[in-house]
Amino acid sequence: MSFQNLCLYYVPFLLFMSFGSYAQSNDYYMLVGTYTQKGSDGLYVYKFNTQTGDLTAVGSAKGVKNPTFLDVAPNQKFVYAVGETEDGSVNAFSFDNKTGKLTPINSQSAGGSGPCHISLDKTGKWALVGNYGGGSVSVLPIEKNGSLGAPIQTIKHEGKSINTSRQEKPHVHSVNVAPNNTDIFVPDLGIDKVVSYKLNAQTGHLSAGTPAATKTVAGAGPRHFTFHPNGKWAYVIQELNATVTAYNYTNGALSEIQTISTLPADYKGNNSCADIHISADGKFLYGSNRFYDHLVIYSIDPKTGKLSYITNQSVLGKTPRNFMIDPTGKWVLVANQDSDNIVVFKRDAQKGTLTATGKEVKVSMPVCLKMIKAAK
Repeated sequence: MSFQNLCLYYVPFLLFMSFGSYAQSNDYYMLVGTYTQKGSDGLYVYKFNTQTGDLTAVGSAKGVKNPTFLDVAPNQKFVYAVGETEDGSVNAFSFDNKTGKLTPINSQSAGGSGPCHISLDKTGKWALVGNYGGGSVSVLPIEKNGSLGAPIQTIKHEGKSINTSRQEKPHVHSVNVAPNNTDIFVPDLGIDKVVSYKLNAQTGHLSAGTPAATKTVAGAGPRHFTFHPNGKWAYVIQELNATVTAYNYTNGALSEIQTISTLPADYKGNNSCADIHISADGKFLYGSNRFYDHLVIYSIDPKTGKLSYITNQSVLGKTPRNFMIDPTGKWVLVANQDSDNIVVFKRDAQKGTLTATGKEVKVSMPVCLKMIKAAK
């Protein structure tokens, strides 16, 4: 084939590929849940550019007090937020992925006080809510139009542990749905247990898991929980003793592999852990240290699931609550509750380390971050 014919053959193809790449949206919407006592609107929406790491304000949704923790429906058309108050609510919104607009649908009781976490099952039919103040787990049905029904089940935990100021009664801190959509793991800070349940995805009913609970070290205060992408391991971050515990996860049961500190060996100050996430490639685990105000970074052994400490990265703010690794894996965004900012870091996919970008947005008391793909 002549050079001229080669050009005639390949140039249109290359132009098409080039246009196709250009047409692909690099944007996501980032949703932010907050505490509202310092003047926050409630829920905020930003546009996030995955190529540049830039955040651009889009809008907000008012009307819910303390919509701290969020989850997104599997179809990404609906967003659900707890109302972290004494009487406790769960709130449904529709989401327009073309404009970024949140529209309220309805609200229901959380079935307990101080709801602080929500997870949807993989069918999108059930919302599972952790009530910190009530020490309970509630299940709410989700209708086809995205609206919430009243709780169909609320299970109260029982017990206490050795920290008399923080563990005087049960304090459910998160509800986590396993990849099989059956096993549900519920870290309870107040009783030093990861309580396990089985979800019937047809009825929404929770029954006791086998075993019914996995104990942590007394005074640990288990808080947030995540599964490794390979489905073989799970990890819990402990708020009160600043550790992460790795588990083998088999047939609905957890067996401890390792417990490791979230802090440098020479740090002796106060600390309180919060959130935990694993990179999509399964190579690195990150956790947030509040008061020390750093993200801890570990590598994950691909054969054993054990963690090796790499470093702690300053979050450039105060009291990092939730944080997230963006869908591309290029960025980590940290919600600093007490410095009222969300900070963007560049992530080294090979080393797991983070670099400050100088990019941040000011948001009053941010708590939770979620992303939804923006329409082209």
